[in-house]
Amino acid sequence: MDLTERDRAILDFESSWWAEAGPKEQLIRDRFELSATRYYQILNELLETDAAYEHNPLVIRRLRRLRDRRRRARHEGYQASDRASE
Repeated sequence: MDLTERDRAILDFESSWWAEAGPKEQLIRDRFELSATRYYQILNELLETDAAYEHNPLVIRRLRRLRDRRRRARHEGYQASDRASE
């Protein structure tokens, strides 16, 4: 899969959005004309592609780590709530 210009722009944005003024969600709307939900759907799809990794391996590894931590925390939270209800 080749990256589109928008895909590359999203990956580049993820490497530097905090240096810009304003909330991230507003920057996403202004720059990409996407809702934050749609932006993150696209970003999560990109995280699974080799082309995105080749374009910016540091950003992809960082975002995969964050995603995996969130998944693990959700999973552990579900397990704790299941045990509490027993």
